[in-house]
Formats: sequence, C-alpha cells, structure tokens
Amino acid sequence: MKNALSFDIEEDFQAEAFARLLPVDEWPSLGSRVAGSTRGLLNLLDAAGIRATFFVLGWVAERHPLLVREIDRRGHEVACHGYGHRMIHRMTRREFAEDVARAKGVLEAILGVPIIGYRAPTFSVVRETLWSLAVLREAGFRYDSSIYPIRHDRYGIPDAPRFPHRRTAGDGGEIVEFPPSTVALLGLRLPVGGGGYFRLFPYRATRWALRRLNSVEGQPAMVYLHPWEVDPAPPPLPVGWLTRFRHSVNARKTAPRLRRLLGEFDFAPVREVLALHGVLTPGGAP
Repeated sequence: MKNALSFDIEEDFQAEAFARLLPVDEWPSLGSRVAGSTRGLLNLLDAAGIRATFFVLGWVAERHPLLVREIDRRGHEVACHGYGHRMIHRMTRREFAEDVARAKGVLEAILGVPIIGYRAPTFSVVRETLWSLAVLREAGFRYDSSIYPIRHDRYGIPDAPRFPHRRTAGDGGEIVEFPPSTVALLGLRLPVGGGGYFRLFPYRATRWALRRLNSVEGQPAMVYLHPWEVDPAPPPLPVGWLTRFRHSVNARKTAPRLRRLLGEFDFAPVREVLALHGVLTPGGAP
C-alpha cells in the first residue's frame, strides 16, 4: 500500500516552540538553514526512489524560490504551509484568508501551477477554527492535512475521523481531509509516524504502527517531518528543558530512521495517495 510522505518546510526558529522567544521581525537576522536541510531530504528521497509532498511556508518560498523549483523539478508535490507560521486561532478570518492567499500566490508565481494542498502551522485546524476550511476552499485548496485526531495541549480534535475523508467546509462545499496518522489501542488514539513522535518512539513502534494501519485497518499512513529534524548541528536556542526536549530529542536518529522507513514501506505524494483511495481525482477535484 502506498502511504503519504510529507515535509513541512520551515526554518528551525519558526517552530511554534519559539514563537514568543523569536518574533517575526527578528527572523531575517537569524541564519537560514532550511535550504541545506531540505536538499539533504531530497537527496535521501532520490536514493530511495521515493516522491513526497513538501508543504512550503510562503516566507521561506519568497527567500528560496530556487529551492521550491528544485523540489518540483525532482518530481515532488509542492503544497502550502501558510505564509508566516501563525497558528490559526491567533488570526481573524480575514487575516487567515490574507495569509493563505499570500502564501499560495508566492508558490504559484514560482511554479506556474495551481497549489491544491494545505497544512496549518502546528496542526491548528481545531474545533474552534473549523471555519478555516471554508476559507481554504474559497482560496482554491482541494485538500487539507491539519486535523490531528488526538488530544494535545496545542492542537487536535480527539473524535475526528482518523483516515482520509471528505469534510463539509462550512460554505456548502467539501474539502478532502488527510489526518496525520494514529493507531487505536485500548480505547486510546496514539499519534505515530511524524515529527516528535517519530523521534521519541523506538523505530520498531513506528514500523508496527504503519504495518497495522496498512494490513489490519487497510488504510494509508500519513508520515510528516521537518527539515530541522534532520539538521545535525542546529544552533542552540535559550529555551526551557521541555521545549528543548520536544524540539530536539533523538534528532540525530531521524535521517537513519527515515532511510530505513523508506526501505520498508511504499510512499507517494499526498495528492496521489488521495487519488488512489478515491477521495480526490488525479486532477485535484474532491
């Protein structure tokens, strides 16, 4: 079974963990490492013969248009991660619409093709921000990958569907949702295969979870990572122990684990997996 592989393309200092520590007006003065780390991921994918989806932040795309073109040239899908990496609940509906329109416009100007996929910073499509799905539809997006069906202190809708599905967008239309992966165990939903969970849990736990999703539940997995999670020497930032742990635990193991995962499972870009499962046409329509 083909699983979805995705990467959220952002600088390390743009992670939500540093939002209060490093305001947006300081970002231009900080050293950029995203291009090098992303190219490392591209090389790893080339070696494995795997294509993926890259949810690119508009702020990054403006400063690294050649990187966006390279992602596309190497056969991967380019999708949108918003512009300024602001969680949706910190924006009004108008501000959110402006943010996604700006990011989508930047990416489409670079590539000259429609961008149909979106992932919110910090998975911030939550119950209180479901209105954002209508905004995404109005902006021309056809699928979203932002609703984490778990309980978490920053994100999540615990009772949301766990697998790809069509969802009412609130404007009378529909948008396709592909949630990050979870496994149901003893009445709990456990997040697997992405970000800190991929780094924190032993590799065998991730392998077991993806095999269970594919073989027992007959569903594709959604794996996601960030380029800063494969950065071997990220600059130190003055943060508390919990933030430092969440952001960097087992970071040196990420690339070897990912390489191993690519050898044991089959992956494809998000839009292709959605088309294979009949919730999105090959042309991108729900």
